[in-house]
Amino acid sequence: MPTYEYECTKCGHEFEEFQSMSAEPLKTCPECKGKVKRLLGTGAGVLFKGSGFYQTDYRSSAYNKAASAEKASATPEKSAPKKDKKSASNKENKKAE
Repeated sequence: MPTYEYECTKCGHEFEEFQSMSAEPLKTCPECKGKVKRLLGTGAGVLFKGSGFYQTDYRSSAYNKAASAEKASATPEKSAPKKDKKSASNKENKKAE
């Protein structure tokens, strides 16, 4: 259901009303009971959900394979595990004894 904007011709009060599209337009101002006119609104925003809305959604399968291969080769290799500080200090203490 859209939100309609109204303006009172008597007091100038502007307000919005959440109405169904088939509902009759409001005729009286809630502030002064004067006559109101419905303003032209900007309408509702468009939401793009799901696939098919971006240029990349329509790429060829060859392009997608090359892109995934490039992405896999760009990820850095895992580095060697770091030494545990506790075990290193325990070894030094044993050497000193």
